[in-house]
Amino acid sequence: MHRFTLMTLAVAAVLIGCTETTQNAPGKPAESARVPQSQPAPVTDQPARIPESQTAPVKGEPAPAQPAVLREMLVSSAEKSTMGRALDMASPAFRLPSEPLDRENYTHFDDNPVHLVAEDPVSTFSIDVDTAAYANVRRFLNHGSMPREDAVRIEELINYFDYDYAPPRTTDRPFAIHTELATSPWNVNRWLLHIGLKGFERNHDELPPANLVFLIDVSGSMQAADKLELLKASMKLLAQRLRAQDRVSIAVYAGAAGAVLEPTPGDQSAKIIAALDTLTAGGSTNGGAGIQLAYNLARQAFMKGGINRVILATDGDFNVGTVNEQALEELIEDERASGVGLSVLGFGTGNYNDALMQKLAQNGNGNAAYIDTLNEGRKVLVDELVSTLEIIAKDVKIQVEFNPAHVAEYRLIGYETRHLEREDFNNDKVDAGDIGAGHTVTAIYELTPADGNKPNIEPLRYGQDRVASPASKSDEIAFVRLRYKQPNESASHLVERAVAKRDVTSLDATSPNFRFSAAVAAFGQLLRGGRYTGAYDYDDVLELARAARGDDPFGYRGEFLNLVSTASALAPVKPG
Repeated sequence: MHRFTLMTLAVAAVLIGCTETTQNAPGKPAESARVPQSQPAPVTDQPARIPESQTAPVKGEPAPAQPAVLREMLVSSAEKSTMGRALDMASPAFRLPSEPLDRENYTHFDDNPVHLVAEDPVSTFSIDVDTAAYANVRRFLNHGSMPREDAVRIEELINYFDYDYAPPRTTDRPFAIHTELATSPWNVNRWLLHIGLKGFERNHDELPPANLVFLIDVSGSMQAADKLELLKASMKLLAQRLRAQDRVSIAVYAGAAGAVLEPTPGDQSAKIIAALDTLTAGGSTNGGAGIQLAYNLARQAFMKGGINRVILATDGDFNVGTVNEQALEELIEDERASGVGLSVLGFGTGNYNDALMQKLAQNGNGNAAYIDTLNEGRKVLVDELVSTLEIIAKDVKIQVEFNPAHVAEYRLIGYETRHLEREDFNNDKVDAGDIGAGHTVTAIYELTPADGNKPNIEPLRYGQDRVASPASKSDEIAFVRLRYKQPNESASHLVERAVAKRDVTSLDATSPNFRFSAAVAAFGQLLRGGRYTGAYDYDDVLELARAARGDDPFGYRGEFLNLVSTASALAPVKPG
């Protein structure tokens, strides 16, 4: 009886939805997608104008819809959405509105394992300056739930914070290298090796002219307050920081893609903001067509010697058109060769596609950030505008070789999705991460001393000792190599530095940078299950982070302390 009633209601809802749609005047969009007539709207009553030069199809896909049919596509999408909701109510999987269906997508990865130096002495990885994981973890905790393990990329938690490493003394090298070595806070039998990079700093007024294309998702999935409305508010903050020499374009995509704002001088903030104000959400998500259109707009206003970048703002829920991730990655790889980068801003809850966002940003030589609050929008698009836009070193790779005479084991904390093969380090055709002006990057290794107690891996009974080289008899415990390219060069430069055993110090004698980043690393490991942290817990993280908080002008480190406390309260109670 109950199922029959639900089915009856579902059919009625479908009929009502269809009746309401057909009562609209021909060519009029559904009410949910309507913008007041007084406002020029790209995807509603005033269809977006798509110049012929901007309608190139996505590889393997039909050409984007022309303006004449754009409104009809949105009406069709609204009808399908109404019917879909009614049918979902009759499904056994029906949930109340207060129970949103969780379709968030994350790439699975396992923690980096412990390596025996005698067998595998070299570690190679690409640097990462993204911060999306930290803001996303914060969103989970502030909503009263622990984050998924695959949402926790520890390097992005560590690199969310600025560390006051000294910048390079000259511009001959785009960044300075810092190392620090001390006892691990969660295991007295281990050392932590910190490798820190600091990019040279530049004022906003010193930036080259910027050609920016805002590519904004206005599909139905963006209708929530923490999606399109937060996106628009964040973009408005950026619009007010742009200069006369900058150029701004706005493209949108739903069931089809359209140009909202042709290339416009950056100091015309009122015009840019007015264009943002016209946007409303509705329809399916043809992300592939939107990306192609955005690159076309970027080429139209291309600035030789300037910054050319597409800024994609979306929840990543691409559901029509080019939805194959490999095809999107290839499209972006092809376009980055022209000098146009891609940065990604993620929004929303319930259907956030983190996996896709990460791949797009990595293939587009750009950054990935997640915006959960307007304060985060200000941090990414105002406070860190220079480092977000200007790349000072590209394809930055780190390779560390450990000396078996002094180090028995090593483990890289984080960077699991940035692993490179050993031979990739010298191959300039292998893509890697980029550093923006003023960026700080930190990598942390946990080491087991060769003469230490309680190794993670028992030695082989029948293993052969390696013949010691002259270098292994020295005081060096590790040799750090970095490769990077200047932004407009294709050949890499090599930087090398040795780390000496005499540099090992106690935890109390380390810098606040060392101790605070170690606390964040411990926090990330605990969120991922705490496989290597032993009895160390959230209270220990709080104690370490409080003592190393230091100067905190924006309150980010204070906020971190609150997140650790929240995670401690939400974490399952350990038995015993």
